[in-house]
Amino acid sequence: MMHLTAGSANELFSATCRTVMEEGRSVKPRGMATTEVIGAHLTLTEPRRRLVSLPPVRVVNAAFAAAEAVWILSGSDEPWIYTYNQRMAQYADAGTLRGAYGPRMRAWRPGHDQLDHVRRTLLADPNSRRAVIQLYDPDRDIPHHSDVPCTLGYRFYLREGRLEMHTTMRSQDLWLGFCYDLFTATILHELMAHWIGAAVGEYHHHVDSLHLYKDNEAAALALPDCPAASRAMDPLVVPWEDFDALLAEITSGQMPGGPWGEFGRVMRSYRIWKGGERGDARRIAELGDGVLAQGLTTWYAKLSGRVA
Repeated sequence: MMHLTAGSANELFSATCRTVMEEGRSVKPRGMATTEVIGAHLTLTEPRRRLVSLPPVRVVNAAFAAAEAVWILSGSDEPWIYTYNQRMAQYADAGTLRGAYGPRMRAWRPGHDQLDHVRRTLLADPNSRRAVIQLYDPDRDIPHHSDVPCTLGYRFYLREGRLEMHTTMRSQDLWLGFCYDLFTATILHELMAHWIGAAVGEYHHHVDSLHLYKDNEAAALALPDCPAASRAMDPLVVPWEDFDALLAEITSGQMPGGPWGEFGRVMRSYRIWKGGERGDARRIAELGDGVLAQGLTTWYAKLSGRVA
């Protein structure tokens, strides 16, 4: 069992890559070579330090990180997400990702919003052990389709005024998937803490098969041993009653006020970048100085071959 703790995403990611390379074993599921650790418990003590940014070795597309978080938290499985990551489309069936987390979290059954259920559960009983969001569904996932959730579910525990969150995954691609999963999960963690009036406690990420694909191993070995800590994002607060309207506003292309405006800004910038207006895209990203704006500027530099 591997157990690592760090204060920020940069530090946790770098230490995890190094440990997987040192302690992992070679396995080839579906014929694809990986280095794998069975049983990993990763703890992030400051969940608002959630964005991995370790140029030039590992640079995250901050626009996709923002878009995926909005897509999942709004309960969507709409194909607009492919604008930010076209690779996702290869796992779709008839254009739809059957394993999309959002509909399972926000509408498991008609009228059954698991996000609201957790919020109400913890408000009614702060000591509850039933604040659970389930994502894996045998009825949906045993029949064959291309996209089966890697995340099994989320659990929340309010103790001594601090909300802890635990995520359990059957499988995790450390290089490509972890950075984005950590980003979205810790936003969910922070929001839930706000909705129930608690402080944000530790975030716990449990993975059964944590692995690096062979193609990413050289880059993983090039990560710094002692990276600079990720910057903390501004607090993401929004009343529960306004949450869905806020996400709809961002999805429609608007840029609301406050820290959520940065989500709309980087998403708009990337859409413009994809349309070929690279200078305009950069200028929009550079209007902000937040974590996402800085991250997207670094991503553009990587795409242009300018990351040092």
